[in-house]
Amino acid sequence: QEEFDAHGINIVPNMAVTMLGPLLIRYGTEAQKQYYLPRILSGEIRWCQGYSEPGAGSDLAGLRTSAVPESDHFVVNGQKTWTSYAHESDMIFMLVRTDKDAKKQEGISFLLGDMKAPGITIRRIKNLTGNSEFCEVFFDNVKVPKENIVGRLNQGWTMAKSLLGSERITIGSPRVAKYPLKLLGKLAQERGLMQDPEFRAQYDALRLDVADLDAAFVRFAEVLRRGEELGPEVSLLKIWITETYQRVTDLILEITGEAGVQDEMLALADGVQVHPANHYFASRPASIYGGTNEIQRNILAKAILELPG
Repeated sequence: QEEFDAHGINIVPNMAVTMLGPLLIRYGTEAQKQYYLPRILSGEIRWCQGYSEPGAGSDLAGLRTSAVPESDHFVVNGQKTWTSYAHESDMIFMLVRTDKDAKKQEGISFLLGDMKAPGITIRRIKNLTGNSEFCEVFFDNVKVPKENIVGRLNQGWTMAKSLLGSERITIGSPRVAKYPLKLLGKLAQERGLMQDPEFRAQYDALRLDVADLDAAFVRFAEVLRRGEELGPEVSLLKIWITETYQRVTDLILEITGEAGVQDEMLALADGVQVHPANHYFASRPASIYGGTNEIQRNILAKAILELPG
């Protein structure tokens, strides 16, 4: 992975491996483990995550997509948004509301749905870089077998929190900033900025932050390797890497000047092609997805510093 990162080769995170698999090991039935885990490892089934909704992003407990039990299945109605690669996925793991009268964090269940089921409509969302990996997913009387519930009915919030910890360590990987930092160094070298004391101080601060992030990331990864759950402190990693990533792309845009804000590639001396504006655009939503950094700071304040809410 480090070699890939060094050359800017981006591998789409496998959400089934990083998030769903560990959750099934902890909460799934034996039948679910036997069927899904081997297929997750082989890549035979492609998965997407159905969490965010138009009115429930960072405030995930406010989700409204409903699942009503009928006979041997649930009938799902509602909408998910910012669902990465839904258009390429075979299955979706999602949070649904199974008790509309319960408190926000209660009455939520965790379901596994077939993306080819009748009643599912997918609409792709084009972002600022021109890519459209995000999707909206609409559910119109979609049937999900009752055996596809993970854990107990109305107890999905516990699993949701566990899964969010895995998501935040994925988003918080230092690889997010490593390649842009490498490009920044090359751009600066070609422009003679490495001899500029002010620039060099900014660059070295970013380089040291990424190195520190590497050490912190290894520490959090070791928790998962031991089969333990990540605590709320993982929010620190998500805040740190996304804001460092943004500072790197800010500096890329600054030193490339007018050329950096145009929709064109810049050729470096070694033949590498750089699109400064695309790197900048890609870094902007990083502090939003996976729970906004403002929400992450609130989590740290309450759960770690024990400040009043």
